Amino acid sequence: MKICHIITRLIVGGAQENTLLTCEGLAARGHEVTLVVGPETGPEGSLWERARRGEYRLVTVDSLRRNVRPVAEARCVAELRRLLCAAGFDVVHTHSSKAGILGRYAAARERVPLIVHTIHGMSFNRTQPAPLRWFYRVLERRAAAGTHALITVADAMIEQSLQARIAPPEKFTTIRSGIETACFLPDPRVRAQVRSGWEVADEHLVVGTVARLFSNKGYEDLLQAMPEVARQCPEAHFVWVGDGANREEYVRQVERLGLRHRLHLTGLVLPEDVARLMNGFDILAHASRWEGLPRAVVQALLTNVPVVGYDNDGTPEVVQQDRTGELVSFGDTAGLAHGIIRLASSPKRRRRLGTEGRRRCLEEFDHRRMVDRIEALYYRLQSGRPGSVTESAG
Repeated sequence: MKICHIITRLIVGGAQENTLLTCEGLAARGHEVTLVVGPETGPEGSLWERARRGEYRLVTVDSLRRNVRPVAEARCVAELRRLLCAAGFDVVHTHSSKAGILGRYAAARERVPLIVHTIHGMSFNRTQPAPLRWFYRVLERRAAAGTHALITVADAMIEQSLQARIAPPEKFTTIRSGIETACFLPDPRVRAQVRSGWEVADEHLVVGTVARLFSNKGYEDLLQAMPEVARQCPEAHFVWVGDGANREEYVRQVERLGLRHRLHLTGLVLPEDVARLMNGFDILAHASRWEGLPRAVVQALLTNVPVVGYDNDGTPEVVQQDRTGELVSFGDTAGLAHGIIRLASSPKRRRRLGTEGRRRCLEEFDHRRMVDRIEALYYRLQSGRPGSVTESAG
């Protein structure tokens, strides 16, 4: 098949990694793949170097940008229509909010036979003002009307979409976001090397977080939980992997708490370094206020690291109470602290939860399985067979 994937930008993020793995996997299966992307990057880091190495066609559309600009959007749609018209694709598959709206509109106008969109996280969410949420719901409904299939990375995205009346249930398919699981291996030697670099002894407890240093990524809640964790766990240290616009403000808050000596910031790291650094964690704390299904949670579990996380969006499909970690009510910062403290008190329990988490994630999140299921969905749509497919976390 001739397949076109469209995404707004190639920052370091779950949607972008998912898209590159999908393009690579489909190209390896003999499909003619084109990836269309806008030119912007960001403080999260860039995946452009990996994209350029791919065995597929890479096209930049300069007018495809994250910020809303009506004149530019019209120009972007015109550029996308020209590209789609000239190539004669069998499938157009869009990702992210902006590319999802504009790309599907352009594909529908050019009568592309199959239009697919992946929901990596809802474009409307609890962090937005009500009028903005309404506006995005309207846009998503209109785009979904001309979409043949909607892929979600978590069952929670289907539930939220149905509640918002985005599309009928038969259009939805849950396909777990793929990860290169072979890269995430528990390794005692790597653990010792990483912790030595952080000047953390083996008897210390490392509570790690992997997220952009930005609003709604959970740091505000972690800052509220840290004092109680530090008080009850004198051996606890905190490691934040990532960078972002709020870094200096968060550091000032940690200093006011008197905990700066217990915090190590890695700064921006390459995606391939995340697996190595996670070996140094004892616990992953994930308190994001808005996610699809957080890759950091899956990556930690693949490294035998149990997770303390909120019960929002797709997180409960991976973090299961007393099976793979501690699940805390959304926004309960005291519960977040106590979940960390409970795991800190029992190395044996941490090992058990981490081992079970790795077993489950190896089964569900391998990138080759994701590509198999996406390819099968294309063929099913092409043949006209109805019915959605849902994977469950069990």
